[in-house]
Amino acid sequence: MSMSSKQGYFFTSESVTEGHPDKVCDIVSDSILDAILQQDSKARVACETFISKGLIIVGGEITTRAKINTREIIKEAIKEIGYNSSSFGFDYNTCAIMDTINTQSPDISMGVDTGGAGDQGLMIGFACKETSEFMPLPLILAHKLAMRLAYVRKQGILPYLGPDGKTQITVEYVDWKPIRIDAVVLSTQHTEAILDKTGNHITNKSKEEIVDTIINPVLGELVDKSTKIYINPTGKFLFGGPAADTGLTGRKIIVDTYGGMAAHGGGAFSGKDSTKVDRSACYMARHIAKNIVAAGFADKCTVQLAYAIGVIDPVSVMVDTHHSGKISGSLLEPVVKKIFPLTSEGISDYLGLRRPIFAKTAAYGHFGREEKDFTWEKLNKVDELKKQFKE
Repeated sequence: MSMSSKQGYFFTSESVTEGHPDKVCDIVSDSILDAILQQDSKARVACETFISKGLIIVGGEITTRAKINTREIIKEAIKEIGYNSSSFGFDYNTCAIMDTINTQSPDISMGVDTGGAGDQGLMIGFACKETSEFMPLPLILAHKLAMRLAYVRKQGILPYLGPDGKTQITVEYVDWKPIRIDAVVLSTQHTEAILDKTGNHITNKSKEEIVDTIINPVLGELVDKSTKIYINPTGKFLFGGPAADTGLTGRKIIVDTYGGMAAHGGGAFSGKDSTKVDRSACYMARHIAKNIVAAGFADKCTVQLAYAIGVIDPVSVMVDTHHSGKISGSLLEPVVKKIFPLTSEGISDYLGLRRPIFAKTAAYGHFGREEKDFTWEKLNKVDELKKQFKE
C-alpha cells in the first residue's frame, strides 16, 4: 500500500505548568478542599478562585464543621508553586486576598443529603491504547514536557526559568496510529538574564539549553529532523503569571482531561468535593473506559454518564468503542452497570474520594498518572470484565 493511500492527519494537544494563572487558581481551590477534607470528610465544597495582579479572590459554597485558615492555605499554595518574590510580578507575601465563601444552597443540600447527585449534567471518560497510560499521545507528551519544565526550574538546573509556562505537541498519525512528532511549542517565563543584546529575544544558547535539558529527555526518538521546535516564539516571556494575565478555576478543562481527543461534558473539577458528579463521575467514567480497553475489548473507548440533581442513579450510561472493539458498547453497558458503582456515594466510597488528595491532581492532568492516590487509574476490574464475556 502506498503512503498516499493511507489515512493521515495531525493532532495537537497542550498543557500548562502550575504557575499558569488558571492552574494557580485550580491549585488554590483544591488546596482549600483538601484542608477541609482533612477535618471533615463529609464536607460540601465548591470553591472557585480568581487571580489577577496582586489580588486573589476565593468564593463559592462550602458547608462544613472544619475550621481552616483560608488565607494561610492560599499563601502556602502560591509559595509552593514558586511565586515567592516580586521578581516574577507576584508574591505570596504581599498579594491581597479576599474571601467571599458562603454555605451551600439548602435547595441543593436536601437532594444531596439523601444520596442524590449534587448536580445535573453529563460526564465523559476516555481511554485508548496509544500509550502505556491508556491516554492520547499528544496530551501525555505535553504534560510530561510541562512537568519537566517545572522540575528543571524548581531544581535550579536552569535558574532563569519562571513559574509560568505552556507546552504544545503536534503528532502525525497514519492509519490512526501516532508515528512522529511534527511540532513542539514550549513557552516559558524567564528572567532578563537570557535576553540577547536587543532585549527582545532570548539567546540561541538558552534555546539550546532548553532543548537539551527539557525537550530531548522527554520526547526522545519521536522527534526527527523534520520536527519543528518553537521556544518562546514571540521572542521573550518576561511578564507571566498573574502579573500578566488573570486566572480562573476551571478554565483548563481540556488540559485536565484528554487534550481535545475526546468529548467533554463541560464541567470542571478543581475545588469540588465528590458529591459533585462533575468530578466524581468523570473519574469513574475514566476508570470504566480504561478497564475496558485494558481488558482488550477495544482500542479506544468513551464512556458517558448522565445525572439529574438529587437523583441517586444515573439517568443514562453509554459505552462507545468507536468501531475498534471486539464487543459492542450496547453489550458492555449492562455489564458496566452491574460491576461498577455509579451513584454519587458509591463512586466516592469505591474510589476513596473523601480524602485530601486533590491538590496534586490540579496540574498536569487528572488522568494517566500512576500515583497512589489516583485510584480511578487502577486496572482492578479487568479480570471481572473478562469473566462476564467468557463463552
